[in-house]
Formats: sequence, structure tokens, C-alpha cells
Amino acid sequence: MNHIFEFFFGQYDDYATTDIVLEITAVIFGFLSVWFSKQNKIWVFPTGMISTAIFVYLLVKWELLGDMMINVYYFIMSVYGWYVWTRKVDDSHMTPISRTTLKEKKISVFIFIATLLFVYVVYQTFDKWTSWVAYVDTITTAIFFVGMWLMARRKLENWIFWIIGDVISVPLYFYKGFTFTSFQYLGFTFIAIFGYLAWKKNLNNNQLTA
Repeated sequence: MNHIFEFFFGQYDDYATTDIVLEITAVIFGFLSVWFSKQNKIWVFPTGMISTAIFVYLLVKWELLGDMMINVYYFIMSVYGWYVWTRKVDDSHMTPISRTTLKEKKISVFIFIATLLFVYVVYQTFDKWTSWVAYVDTITTAIFFVGMWLMARRKLENWIFWIIGDVISVPLYFYKGFTFTSFQYLGFTFIAIFGYLAWKKNLNNNQLTA
């Protein structure tokens, strides 16, 4: 039992108690945010902003630039998403769940490529190309950037990007030594799958009643 505990949590031996508590708190609010997103509730954004703000602090401290940039972007897009989700498209309806348009698909490709280039420049500038992890970070950052933008616009396909990024992040964060965050992404994967199914059902029901 001790060996198992050491395998999963041994990396926390050198961490400050405050940082461990903050990581757990960020994980809890992260779960709440994804759960509210699945439920199509506006609380996805304030809970997500609390989680990302904590992670930005921790990731700056741990010198993980790629992950830090993801969370800064999440925070900014949460503000944008909060506005979009509460904006009325007419006198009685807020922005509904919808499928990604051709124009939005093109923008998604642009965001993906632009993110790859941006992260490359940042990592090159700060000499962070030290292991294979940096390359995987670059890909996951681009995936999550697209996913967050689509979620902010209430697009069904956002869940596909979350699922892909979450699956990659589970072993990645465990390898980095952040077991709680790795467990978070494992939970995110399942919630994202159910989120996609729930949003698809919502979209189909709205089309039938339109």
C-alpha cells in the first residue's frame, strides 16, 4: 500500500502544503466548471475562472509556461463566454447550442496553427525545448485553445476537442508529477463524453421543436 501511495503522491514530498491545498481547490472548481458546462449552466464560467486563476499562480511558480498560458487563455475566454452565453439573440432567447459553421471551422484551424506558432516562439525564447513533454504541451495547448473558443461560442463540437486534449493530458500530468491534476483530467474525459451526448440531445430536441 505504501508503495502505491508513494507511486502516485511521492512527488508531493517537496511541495509546500499551501500549494497542495491550492491545487486540490483548483481541481475541485475545475470539476465544477466542466460539470456546469455539461449541464449547459452559466456557472461554468465563474467556477472555471477561480480554477484557472489558481492554476496560473501555481504554474508560474512551477515554471510551466505552456500550461500557464492555457489557463490565462481560459480565463480570458471565460469572460468572453460569459458574455456570449448571456447575450440575447432576440427578446426571449439566449445564445443557443449550435453546430460549428464553415467560417468557425476555418477560424478553429487558424487558432490551432496560430497557437502552435505562438507556443513555439515562447518555448524557443525561454529555452524550454528540454524534453518530449514540451512538444506534447504544444499540441495540447492548441487543442484546448480551439476547444475553449468553441465552448465560449456554445458550439457542440467543443466537446470533441476537450475529449482529445483530456485523454492526452491524463498521462502527461502524471508524468509531470501532478497526480491530482492528472486525476482531474481523467474525470474531465468522462464528463466531456457525457457533455457531448447531453449537448447533442439538447440540440436535436431544439431542432425538433423549432
